[in-house]
Amino acid sequence: MRRYLAPHLPATPLTRSLLAGLGAVLAVGLVGGLSLQVGTPLLMAPFGASCVLLFSVPGSPLSQPMHVVGGHLLSTLVALTLRLALPNEWWAVALAVGLAIALMAAFRVTHPPAGADPIVVFAADPGFSYLLTPVLAGSVSMVLIAVLYHRLTRTPYPMKPA
Repeated sequence: MRRYLAPHLPATPLTRSLLAGLGAVLAVGLVGGLSLQVGTPLLMAPFGASCVLLFSVPGSPLSQPMHVVGGHLLSTLVALTLRLALPNEWWAVALAVGLAIALMAAFRVTHPPAGADPIVVFAADPGFSYLLTPVLAGSVSMVLIAVLYHRLTRTPYPMKPA
């Protein structure tokens, strides 16, 4: 039992932890403020989880811009399409999540927080404009803020292609 309680990541210096939290505060705050300025929501709950990856582990392949934007777009598109074709039932939500994950893997844009997008779509039942705002505009904004933030903190992001 003890081995399951052991930390799985190396210890993070306190400064690095605080910088990750500050990055998330700035990203969500700026995108939330921008939402008020443009008069349309640019935030959705899965973006909070995206911030974990963008600011805590910016070197992860799952944190890279194509994964963040592509994963959210693909997952939401799957959910919106299935929501049109299927009833708003638990099994349809499960199918949408599974299909979104399979397609993210197939298209090589896996972004774990985007796995929650179908749940949000089925719960809120938005129209296809949801794909543009908040999904596209919000995810692109989050990535741009992460790029600028990491340049200021001298953290490599995004990763350079191999």
